[in-house]
Amino acid sequence: MPAFTYQRCTSLSEATGLLERQEGIMPMAGGTDLLVGLRSGKFNAAVVLDIKEIPELKVLEEGRRGITIGAAVPLNEIINFAPVRQHIPLLVQACRSIGTYSIRNRATLGGNLCNASPAADTAPALYCLGALVNVAGPRNLRTVPVEEFITGPGKTALQKGELLVSVTIPKPYPVGKGVYLKASRTGSVDLSSVGVALQKWGKEVRIALGAVAPTPIRATSVEKAVNQEALTDWYRAADRVKIDIAPISDLRGSREYRYHLAEVLVRRGLEQVMEV
Repeated sequence: MPAFTYQRCTSLSEATGLLERQEGIMPMAGGTDLLVGLRSGKFNAAVVLDIKEIPELKVLEEGRRGITIGAAVPLNEIINFAPVRQHIPLLVQACRSIGTYSIRNRATLGGNLCNASPAADTAPALYCLGALVNVAGPRNLRTVPVEEFITGPGKTALQKGELLVSVTIPKPYPVGKGVYLKASRTGSVDLSSVGVALQKWGKEVRIALGAVAPTPIRATSVEKAVNQEALTDWYRAADRVKIDIAPISDLRGSREYRYHLAEVLVRRGLEQVMEV
């Protein structure tokens, strides 16, 4: 592993100031992606900045606006948080699909988003839940809709000096069932070949997919078929997902295989959430 300087900070202002001033600095909360990337040469950091003790990043609470999840909160804490389990079990399923139990003791929601993988498992669920990403910079705070946060493979809407602080799942919470369906080579330990989240909102449904485009995406064509055209033939509705996606071939599956998987998982999801 290339040599780097380890630095720890305990305040948001200190962290954003360092991120603005220093080149080659990379924040670390759980480190499950970062340290692997450093060892493999994917990442090159002059400074690794430990941010996991910043209080704002450790928040996990339900308030007037909804449920707020700090960027450094481990996935297992999210899974076991009663308001999440009660109101947004879709996110529980997505978090649980990541890695092993021991990995989830370290891996964070903020890291899963900031890694900006097209296959990020939590992103499709957050898309369906209308999540908001709270970002801090050296001089201001701002909120970004989650669908605007990941801008490309490995790229986010964070500007120089900015740090993802938390994610808010706003009220009102969805009414209806939600499911996250994941196909991968070796089960949850591996990255998704295709991941599909569906969340019923009353009589309508929201659908989002991962690993089928440069960023996670909403399946707007399928949503239109179900929500506006009242199509109840789930085979025909799921077939429209081909309009929304643009998968590639890689070691986790061919382009054609991903088209097939996306259609199958969307159909299965519709059967589960719409027929209850």
